[in-house]
Amino acid sequence: MFNCTFNIVHLLTRVQRRASRLGLKKHFTCFFTKMTMKPSNNIWIRRQQCPCGDWKCYVKYEGDDQTSVSSQLIKNETTSTSSSSEAVFMPYVGQIFKTDEDAFEYYSNFARKNGFSIRKARSTESQNLGIYRRDFVCYRSGFNQPRKKANVEHPRDRKSVRCGCDAKLYLTKEIVNSVTQWYISQFSNVHNHELLEDDQVRLLPAYRKIQEADQERILLLSKAGFPVNRIVKVLELEKGVQPGQLPFIEKDVRNFVRTCKKSVQENDALLTEKRENDTLEFLEACKAMAERDADFVYDYTTDENSKVENISWSYADSVRAYTVFGDVVTFDTTYRSITYGLLLGVWFGIDNHGKPVFLGCALLQDESLNSFAWALQTFLRFMRGRCPQTVLTDIDSSLRDAIARELPDTKHVICSWHVHSKLSSWFMPSLGSQYEEFKAEFDMLCHLEGIEEFEHQWNHLVARFGLASDKHIALLFSYRTSWPLSYIRSYFLARSMTAEFYQSLDEFFKRILSGQTCLQLFFEQVWFAADLRNRSKEALQYMHTKTCLPIEENARSILTPYAFNALQHEIVQSMQYATTELANGSYLVRHYKKMEGEYLVIWISQDEQIHCSCKEFEHSGILCRHCLRVLTVKNYFEIPEKYILFRWRLESSLVALEDQNGQCNSDEYAQVFHSLAATLLTESLFTKERFNHVHRELTRLLEHVRNMPVSNEFASNMAANNISES
Repeated sequence: MFNCTFNIVHLLTRVQRRASRLGLKKHFTCFFTKMTMKPSNNIWIRRQQCPCGDWKCYVKYEGDDQTSVSSQLIKNETTSTSSSSEAVFMPYVGQIFKTDEDAFEYYSNFARKNGFSIRKARSTESQNLGIYRRDFVCYRSGFNQPRKKANVEHPRDRKSVRCGCDAKLYLTKEIVNSVTQWYISQFSNVHNHELLEDDQVRLLPAYRKIQEADQERILLLSKAGFPVNRIVKVLELEKGVQPGQLPFIEKDVRNFVRTCKKSVQENDALLTEKRENDTLEFLEACKAMAERDADFVYDYTTDENSKVENISWSYADSVRAYTVFGDVVTFDTTYRSITYGLLLGVWFGIDNHGKPVFLGCALLQDESLNSFAWALQTFLRFMRGRCPQTVLTDIDSSLRDAIARELPDTKHVICSWHVHSKLSSWFMPSLGSQYEEFKAEFDMLCHLEGIEEFEHQWNHLVARFGLASDKHIALLFSYRTSWPLSYIRSYFLARSMTAEFYQSLDEFFKRILSGQTCLQLFFEQVWFAADLRNRSKEALQYMHTKTCLPIEENARSILTPYAFNALQHEIVQSMQYATTELANGSYLVRHYKKMEGEYLVIWISQDEQIHCSCKEFEHSGILCRHCLRVLTVKNYFEIPEKYILFRWRLESSLVALEDQNGQCNSDEYAQVFHSLAATLLTESLFTKERFNHVHRELTRLLEHVRNMPVSNEFASNMAANNISES
């Protein structure tokens, strides 16, 4: 049967090629898909191989139970209204379901909670209604028919589990007001056998499922030569469960490995050809894009057999954005496609509103030094040879070596999120109940400012938790010049290590990695997500001043709301610091309550240079509170031009700003509201009754205003900005 199917598919493939030459490829593709199979999704998973280099080491990311983006989205779309975690009551005659599958899932959940499993028995079909009856029965229903014994010396005589149990649920289809529904026509919950306890019912074949993430791990260990019994032991250790407590048994693992090996052998030729065809179609899409847009750039490499290995591309908007926001780039290599065996690398910058901007993309065959070096070379060529000041990546020795070779003058930083996301996989199994305490101390360690203090506290941490021989502690220490604040505080990062920025990156990946069946669809989704025309315009919010300092007013008129909020926080904090002038014109700046933690601010009046030992401006491009305090003392009413970077200014925005004059027009109205609010506060504080009344009425007024329709430019600007701030 398989040979026949293979011949048909092979013939169809040849016809497809012929149709392509005749210009009929688009029409034939639809026919080919229907004749073979429904296209499977292009599944993307997080890289699970640990950067420590031990192929047996496996990383499960904190807060990420589902490692597959695509499979998670598909699961969400197909989840039924009744789930096993919800309360499931005993079915009854007349109970109605939208579909027969809903009824089967409901009955299955009921069965599991009551110590048995079910199976599908017969179905009845008619010409008019199609299948109009479904019978679901207990797994021990009926009796096994005697089979002809095989002609072997010692035939196996397996005892059947079927004992004629009469527990059942029969469904009947009906059409009411042109709507199809299913109702229970017969139900019996009488069993002639013992029902199982919770720890036994989970071992029934119907409930022994190997999840996708576990399948990936099993195949990896099997390929590495692990026998099945050792694979089970490894999974038990990784999941932290007692022996025999996995949701599947050793027999299931053995059957899965055997089935996969057979399936891979049978379909390898078809899969290889599909991958090659999809890759060629991907290149055709790149070529078509280049013909439509002369500024679109792409490149690729081929192996000794002229098959495509690596592909990289970028867009005109990305190249333009790089000229402003290319000082700090993030090269994210978190995901890989298990369908095509390709590693995904995406280049991002951070714009003046704190949001990621797409700069380029690469699909790589492997994670070798040569592949990463090619990706770096190609990206620089796309960006006209300009190197970034700083590049942020995950922990990867090959990628680190490639950056050192191709970008020798660029600072390399390991994203703090990538470090923290691996901690539970690395240390929870060995530390157990001590892990939370270890994690808290590790977080404090990451934010220490002095290198000597970091190394002293690091040694203390390692000794306290007995981690001197731990390979992951050694790995982190070998990368220490790239991730703790004490080492990278003078590197320019442009606020690209904030939680908000990483959340935005995660949202970008969810948009481009969902619902694909081929590489060409992936290419289209990347194009749509990267196109600046599809980004919403930034609303120029009204930004309240919190001090009377002219410096704050000056910054408000120049910076984006994102950058101004960061600077404003420093301005407010600067008012709590005292200054002591030194003989050379420099200043010691210290918080008025704290006797420790003083900072040295160097002031050079000739060319208006100011430098602080905290290195905040060098780190984020935003002046620190210590420098701002000195500028105030020096009677500066505006921040020196050189300390308001172009990358944070309103004029550097990639997309148009809405209502650029809104802020100026809003000042008069803001003053009126502030005056009224101040008077209302004073009057309401005389008695508790007054305060409660004002609070109640303001809450009601705010809710009413929010529900009012927005009908003109004034209402749009004021309602969205001023009142929401109040």
